[in-house]
Amino acid sequence: MLVHMLESIGRQVVVSVESTGRIVILFTQTLSYLRQQPKMRHILQQMVHLGVDSLPIVLLTILFTGMVITLQTANEFIKYGAQSSVGGIVAIAMFRELSPVLTGVVVAGRVGAAIAAEIGSMKVTEQIDALRVMAVDPIRYLVVPRFLACIMMVPILVIFADVIGILGGYLVATLYSGIGSFTYFNSIKIFAVIHDTIGGLVKAMFFGGTIAIIGCYKGLTAEQGAEGVGRATTASVVSSIIIIFVSNYFLSMILYR
Repeated sequence: MLVHMLESIGRQVVVSVESTGRIVILFTQTLSYLRQQPKMRHILQQMVHLGVDSLPIVLLTILFTGMVITLQTANEFIKYGAQSSVGGIVAIAMFRELSPVLTGVVVAGRVGAAIAAEIGSMKVTEQIDALRVMAVDPIRYLVVPRFLACIMMVPILVIFADVIGILGGYLVATLYSGIGSFTYFNSIKIFAVIHDTIGGLVKAMFFGGTIAIIGCYKGLTAEQGAEGVGRATTASVVSSIIIIFVSNYFLSMILYR
């Protein structure tokens, strides 16, 4: 029984290392194609599909996140006479962590699944093989536009998320906790600095690239049949979210030392 367990663990390790190597190869191939001028029409189509269409759900998620953070912290700060710090704390939390991470998770659930399902469907219906027959590289045609669209649109979504999250906190702080508008926004000027925002945008670019590469890889390696596409879609979302949370720790450690 111990031998079978060790064999199972070994197989999982080998599969994980092999998948990681293939993802790295796909990433390097994608970067190599960036030297060539990609077609802007394809990139803009993906930016609309992957970015603009994700804006409503991102804003809704971050709006209530900002409201909940303020709801949980404002009264505690007021007890200790630190109500002048509420806006700054909410802004820093939004800029550094909540907006990039939650936006990344939402985009991974929506966009990562869509990328994996779309490319996986093309894989199982042999459309990708048809591209190769027509001398069209699938990485250049399918992966590069989605990669560029994600690394450009996720930071833009984070900017909108920062604004709406702070406004959500403002509504709760003023209407529920009785904190003045000037006190709330002045604390943001005092505590938050431009580096907080830039660090969040750097995280967003990394998360966007990760979502695109993982989604494309899972789609390109999808097994035959609808079940294979479904497994690829699920694996794309799960893998992207795990990588977002793990990498967020190391990025935070590097950016905000």
